[in-house]
Amino acid sequence: MQRPAWAPRSIDISVPSVSRIYDYYLGGSHNFEVDREAARKAMEFMPGLPKIMQANRAFMRRAVRYAVDEGITQFLDIGSGIPTFGNVHEVAQAADPGARVVYVDHDPVAVAHSQAVLAGTEGADVVAGDLLKPREILASPEVEGLIDLNRPVALLLVAILHFVEDADDPYRAVAELRDALAPGSLLVVTHASYEGVPLPQERAEGAVDVYRNIRNPLIMRSREQVARFFEGYDMVEPGLVPMPNWRPDTAPEDEDPYAFSGFAGVGHAA
Repeated sequence: MQRPAWAPRSIDISVPSVSRIYDYYLGGSHNFEVDREAARKAMEFMPGLPKIMQANRAFMRRAVRYAVDEGITQFLDIGSGIPTFGNVHEVAQAADPGARVVYVDHDPVAVAHSQAVLAGTEGADVVAGDLLKPREILASPEVEGLIDLNRPVALLLVAILHFVEDADDPYRAVAELRDALAPGSLLVVTHASYEGVPLPQERAEGAVDVYRNIRNPLIMRSREQVARFFEGYDMVEPGLVPMPNWRPDTAPEDEDPYAFSGFAGVGHAA
């Protein structure tokens, strides 16, 4: 297998990565055959997976615009993945040129691409970090250089929490981040769930098994379990809902049925 020029030497290109699979679903070009193969296998069970990813991105952009409208100009995007068109800094800085964004990912490919994309961009940076180690993220030079933790921050955890198993206690990590952020901060979450998937659960489980087989288990949580991530936050209207139903720009009934898989919400820290 030939290594493309953009692939960091340190990564094993024979092992699929969830951020590169996500990139493939979004029509990106930063993925390998091993990622495309895993993506195609998952789509055999859930052909609408790309629609779910597109709904995620569209929700994220609406949530970023909402944050700027609320006067928040600092963004911490953990599990940011590989940059694609309409990323957080582009949306935020279009609304407020002074907006500052730090992307965080543990995938070396995502970090390397973010560095390339952000080269020469004012007010945006990327750090290699792990959601389960919040203190390390917050103490990183990149975060300290761009984000003032004494002022409100929009914390984005978009399509990442469902890759953290209960044994690793994602609730603890999210609570630790909440406690470190200033009052008035926002929490922006999307999360996979069997609820809303336009398929029998047994069939959707086939796609979940593909992720388990590539050692990136996809943890499908119920609405109630996802709501627990918002403890200590007041939910912004309309609450925790399917992605197309959160402050839509266009009529939700025009959306693909797959777009309603899982949940999205924004919380406001008191």
